[in-house]
Amino acid sequence: MQSSPGMVIVAVLSGLAAAGAAALLAVSARRRGGPHRGAHVLLAAAAGVALLSLLLGLAGTLAAGDHWAHRQGQRTGWATVVSLGTTLAGLGLGVALLRLPGTAAARAATARLLLDGVIMAGALWFVGWALFSPPTRLLGDATPVACLPILLATVSAALTAGLTMIMVLRAAPPRGRLVLLGAGATGVTCGGLGLSAGLCQAGPALAFAGAAVIAAGLLAAALAAHRVDLPQVDVDLIRRDGEYAFVPMFAMAASAMYHLVQGGRFDVFGIAAGSVEGFALVARQYLALNDVRGYAGRLAEREAHFRELAHTDPLTGLANRRGLLRALHRCAEAGVPCVLLGLDLDGFKNVNDMRGHDVGDAVLAEVGRRLRGNLRPGDLAARLGGDEFAVLMHGATDPGPVAERLLGVLGRPYEEADGPVFLSVSIGVAGACGETDVELLLRNADLALRYAKQRGKNRIERYDATYDQLLRRRTMLEHELRGAIERDELRLAFQPVASLPSVRPVGAEALLRWHHPELGNVRPDEFIPLAEECGMISKLGAWVLHQACYQLSRWLADGHDVWVSVNVSPRELHAPEYVVQVADALRAHHVPPQRLVLEVTEHAVATDLDELIRRLTALRLTGVRIALDDFGAGYSSLGQLRRLPIDILKIDHSLVAEHEPVRPVGRDGPAFAPMVDIVMRLGHQLGLEVIAEGVTTPAELAAVVAAGCRFGQGAAFGWGVPAEHLEAMLEAATSPGNRPASAPPAAPAPPPRIGPSPLLPRLRSNPPAQVPAPRTSNEGSSQVAPAVEGAPGADTPTSVNQNVGSVDSSREMRQA
Repeated sequence: MQSSPGMVIVAVLSGLAAAGAAALLAVSARRRGGPHRGAHVLLAAAAGVALLSLLLGLAGTLAAGDHWAHRQGQRTGWATVVSLGTTLAGLGLGVALLRLPGTAAARAATARLLLDGVIMAGALWFVGWALFSPPTRLLGDATPVACLPILLATVSAALTAGLTMIMVLRAAPPRGRLVLLGAGATGVTCGGLGLSAGLCQAGPALAFAGAAVIAAGLLAAALAAHRVDLPQVDVDLIRRDGEYAFVPMFAMAASAMYHLVQGGRFDVFGIAAGSVEGFALVARQYLALNDVRGYAGRLAEREAHFRELAHTDPLTGLANRRGLLRALHRCAEAGVPCVLLGLDLDGFKNVNDMRGHDVGDAVLAEVGRRLRGNLRPGDLAARLGGDEFAVLMHGATDPGPVAERLLGVLGRPYEEADGPVFLSVSIGVAGACGETDVELLLRNADLALRYAKQRGKNRIERYDATYDQLLRRRTMLEHELRGAIERDELRLAFQPVASLPSVRPVGAEALLRWHHPELGNVRPDEFIPLAEECGMISKLGAWVLHQACYQLSRWLADGHDVWVSVNVSPRELHAPEYVVQVADALRAHHVPPQRLVLEVTEHAVATDLDELIRRLTALRLTGVRIALDDFGAGYSSLGQLRRLPIDILKIDHSLVAEHEPVRPVGRDGPAFAPMVDIVMRLGHQLGLEVIAEGVTTPAELAAVVAAGCRFGQGAAFGWGVPAEHLEAMLEAATSPGNRPASAPPAAPAPPPRIGPSPLLPRLRSNPPAQVPAPRTSNEGSSQVAPAVEGAPGADTPTSVNQNVGSVDSSREMRQA
């Protein structure tokens, strides 16, 4: 068979094009570096093998041109070499495709892609067999018959085409360069099939056509890989595994039915193709099942990890509240007795406020380490939130030693970069024997911890059943207190302040009382702290202020020379609107401001002295007088006393009730209370008036009088009584002849204003040896002389603090 000049030209051009493409790929592989250089090297090597196969095939075709029919064996040998070469080139191109950036990062992903390519290749090969084998013989007489080079080339072409199709279908857009590269790889193997088939049977025309296809494939691969990096491929093996997954099987089934309908039979090649497809599908299914198992295992691990995270405090590494509840429920289900310790760090808020949250977090982390290092095996430590912790102890052992150890361990200094941090801890203990009620155990431990905090902190408190009764009573009191004013259950009792030694009432302290129709008389030391906690103290204080001013206005209108004092809580003092409330109450009831005394406890002085001075100064500008109650109870210093804008000192009953009064040294005279004498001298030196509280016995009265105190308050002068009883005492103490006649003024005119201070007129009836000069102050007017009414200017907070069973104002006032 003679080769035409056109065929020779095609052969020459194909060789030149293939050589140029191979050279481009070689240069690209040499210039490239990095982790993807291997793909470039594989492309260049595969192009070299394909070029060599192409040249050998063209040489064989041209050599056998004149004696084509007589050189069948030689042509078959050339076809075998070309088939093997293009098969190797196709394998190299396929591996290069699998090593594209982002294609298959793991071996399992590579195996899945290969199997999917085999499935697609098997379907293509089977469809080709059905179409080109008898009786269909799609190409008629030109259809090649069975030949080993053709068989090998068809397998290579099917594999390359199947792998290319799978990668293109599963890759995310854009796919242009991947399609070009895959088309080049498929062109090389398909061209090898044409070249092999032409050499083996079909003739030079098919051989030269195959050579041209090989050259075109190499050019396409070179264009895809030269000048730029290889295409980035994002192959999604899960989301992009949709409808085309069943297309190969559908194609095989359709072609098999067509083959049978045409009267064909399945020979060994058809059975082999079907078997390969089946085994590939089984292997793919196995990989998919293995993937599912792997996903399930990793999901279970992650679920366990996140479940553990959900039950762990991230800062300390201890269990969190959810983790503690899980452990408690497990104890309850197993019926194991357990003990729960609730722990709360005392004063931790100051650490965050003064040292910063970073130091606070470091302290909390150290608390976690100390808890873990001082528990028995099997016990659980948890951080419930903030500075609150818990320890769950399994078994019915005595928790006392563990609690004592934790009390000492957590009370040690916490060393930080800017200095040690000192904290204490309060511990509440609750146990569960037999069946564990989780909610009840938590509640009991919380109650025990609460009472440990209330009873002084830095201590261990075991749960007691009486806590429930106290909690129920507290809850009921809080509920009932909110409507006590509206139900008219509150009243004021007035404890007289007497002039000494005449023991005549010259003033009174207003004391709050609560009589509930069902609970009876509720002690002030029970409901006043409750009002502080639940935010009711401002409302109660405003009610007491108005009631006291109303009663004072009536007494003044009746001509009684008297003043009234009202206790003020620290929370009220720090309320911005309190000064305005005081001014409004004085104005509403037409009360001269110097007739109202506001008593502040030493506890308020210990909170914020500078702020307290500003508040008290603003109050004194309204004209009222300020008394420092419970003086000597342990808070005030002499330096603070000099700065405070006050008018009156009320000596604490603990200084009045001394066991052994002291007799004067070197002279005759009655025994006197030395502390009262000292405070008297101090008060007079500072220009303050002094009132002795808690005077209960004649001996104490005599000692107070001997010390020079001119005013007293206590059981010796009368208990807290209703307003009408105190009015009767005032009537009895004032002779009818000396009593000023003043009828109640007609509204809206104010009652007659009495000029002198309520204290100074009584001083004139019993003049001392030396009357102290009025105290002048930078903060306000004289501490003794009546203040001038002024405009309100500031604020103040809360409480009418009193104890029902006590007769002296210090105990009435005492609230920590």
